[in-house]
Amino acid sequence: MENEATALRNGDEAVYDAVFRRLYAPLCHYATSLTDGDPDEAEDLVQQVFVKLWERRTQLDVEFSIKAYLYKMVYNAGLNRIRHQQIKHKYQQFNALQLENAHLEPEDTAPELRERLQQALETLPPQCRNIFELSRFEALKYREIADQLNLSVKTVETQMGKALRLLRTQLADYLISLLLLFKLL
Repeated sequence: MENEATALRNGDEAVYDAVFRRLYAPLCHYATSLTDGDPDEAEDLVQQVFVKLWERRTQLDVEFSIKAYLYKMVYNAGLNRIRHQQIKHKYQQFNALQLENAHLEPEDTAPELRERLQQALETLPPQCRNIFELSRFEALKYREIADQLNLSVKTVETQMGKALRLLRTQLADYLISLLLLFKLL
């Protein structure tokens, strides 16, 4: 519907809400096929698409319909997710190869690494640290962390990204050893 696209471009929240309510469930169902059947990931993907739609509404260029446009956005987001997983898998394989080829230091380095990790964690902002610990030490999914802390999934993602960037910077010299340590823990 051409009027929906124009209304969205003009920032009409009521139209955005109506489009969201009408298409959210069908898009989630469709996205499930792009997320290996994981309904939580499918919902996250669709939510990100709706956020992107709103953030970029002024550049909205709808050729046929909002519905077709959103399905295409979900499809593209799903492809990006698959590409990201492939890159992540290659990175994990590379790190595993590096660990196999790494000269292992004496076992007494593990306490030093733990101490350095603890020091690095203490430099993180409290919320950022809490989210990192829930994700990495308690193995909670972003959705579970968001529910537990009354935050949005996007906030959890942002805080995890921040934590990982800061830790990567502070522990750059220990990266291979830390990967091995986490594998041993």
